[in-house]
Formats: sequence, structure tokens, C-alpha cells
Amino acid sequence: MFAMKLTLILLGALLYLVGTLGWFAWLVPELLSTGTTEALLGAFAGTCCWLLVSFGLIIHIIKTARPTAGGGR
Repeated sequence: MFAMKLTLILLGALLYLVGTLGWFAWLVPELLSTGTTEALLGAFAGTCCWLLVSFGLIIHIIKTARPTAGGGR
């Protein structure tokens, strides 16, 4: 059971890292260099989505590690 959880955690971390690097190293510079309004709005919206996913992941990790944190008594 531990090996399955570790595999899923490592796979999730790898996918998040690949997605982050792909977004900031490949797509965002291309969108910003285009300079059209649609491309700039797409870069802004994609960055907002990336921030939401990042914060959600952080909250999930904290609540998994400490299930009673923030839940009251």
C-alpha cells in the first residue's frame, strides 16, 4: 500500500513540475511575444489557473498532513 501511495505522489509531483515548466518556459513567452490582446488575456487566464491549482495543491497537502488543522476543535 505504501508503494502505491508513493508512486501516486511522485507521479503527481512529476506532472505538476512538467506542467509548470511547460507553461512558464514554453507557452507564456510565446503568448507574450505575440502581443495580441487575445494572447495576453490567455496568458493572464492561464497564469490565474496555474495559481489556483498551486494553492489548491498546497491546501490539499496541508489538510492531508494535518487533518485537524483549521477544522476547529
